[in-house]
Amino acid sequence: MHNYLCVMKQALVVPEKMMQSSLCVGLLLLLLIVAAAARSASAIMDGLLPNGNFEEAPDKSQMNGTRVTGRYAIPHWEISGFVEYVRSGQQLGDMLLPVPEGAYAVRLGNEASILQGLTLVRGERYSVTFSAARTCAQAELLNVTVTPDVGEVPIQTVYTSSGWDSYSWAFRAKHSAVSLIVHNPGVSEDAACGPLIDAFAIKILQCPQSLNDNLLKNGGFEEGPYIFPNTSWGVMVPPMDEDDYSPLSPWTILADTKSVKYVDAAHYAVPGGARAVELVAGMEAALVQEVSTVPGQSYRLEFSVGDAGDGCAGSLSVKAYASHGSVTAPYESHGTGGHSRASLEFAATEERTRVVFVSMAYTTKPDGTLCGPVVDDASLVARHSRRRLLL
Repeated sequence: MHNYLCVMKQALVVPEKMMQSSLCVGLLLLLLIVAAAARSASAIMDGLLPNGNFEEAPDKSQMNGTRVTGRYAIPHWEISGFVEYVRSGQQLGDMLLPVPEGAYAVRLGNEASILQGLTLVRGERYSVTFSAARTCAQAELLNVTVTPDVGEVPIQTVYTSSGWDSYSWAFRAKHSAVSLIVHNPGVSEDAACGPLIDAFAIKILQCPQSLNDNLLKNGGFEEGPYIFPNTSWGVMVPPMDEDDYSPLSPWTILADTKSVKYVDAAHYAVPGGARAVELVAGMEAALVQEVSTVPGQSYRLEFSVGDAGDGCAGSLSVKAYASHGSVTAPYESHGTGGHSRASLEFAATEERTRVVFVSMAYTTKPDGTLCGPVVDDASLVARHSRRRLLL
């Protein structure tokens, strides 16, 4: 850049009539160069990561059967340990699995990892979405890391008939240059035993604000993880610790190993807006948000409960808790969509009140996969006393 400026300075030694036009041209060129440099160093955008679906294959010279032998053989990725590059429909032991995005996926064996460097906006919150499928009987989970944040994503439970589920995990970027690492900590005797992974995408998460008098933020669940437009099974939001960032912020998932499903109006029946949450794990996973309240103040919690139009038929019900109050909202589902409103009035006893939604029963679809009631359009509003209203 310094040499370029020197050249421009010498070029401006021209007759006085040309001085102004030459200066304009020089400044325009400088701006174009700066803009190009900014674009080349810009943070990654929402959507599929570079070769996030693994369609760019390793060179055959760096393969031994399905095993990838070169550390940098998979374009845009770095691998460690026993990693296989698998074609859709390829035999893996006694299993045949399709690939959700394109024709190829990666299998992580015991203690195997895959890594991609990312350029992000420091301080922003992001959510990573990826697809995974079990290939072993062990209690499988994946460690996901963006230094210094580390999370565990349990994938033991299968929520779709295809065997593939999409999962989300969120973090705050502590640095502009980071590494996304996915690691299989499995301890099977078979070194190749581990999950298939595919379709990695990223999305920057906005900070939801309270709307009108609603104390709940993101009550309509419009802000959440990236959903692949060509997949019809939603995105699982796994359980998280108190210090974790949530893909559904500020909602968190209270559970041991089960998840809730984030669904979109393009593939599901959604009570309002474009997104909602399906409680697919019965009483094993609760949707929780903590809000500031005034002790002694009365509040009204309202929400929609229904079915996602995904064939989940039967008696569905959601129980909502707030302070010492609770309400059970039943919904008789035909599996074709629909919803009703429910409400709970309570008096706050603390300065912080937890609002909790949980499904009261385990429900399955005809194909045997888990499903449950949909929750959407939640609001929490302070109720004024009768004396204040009269004034």
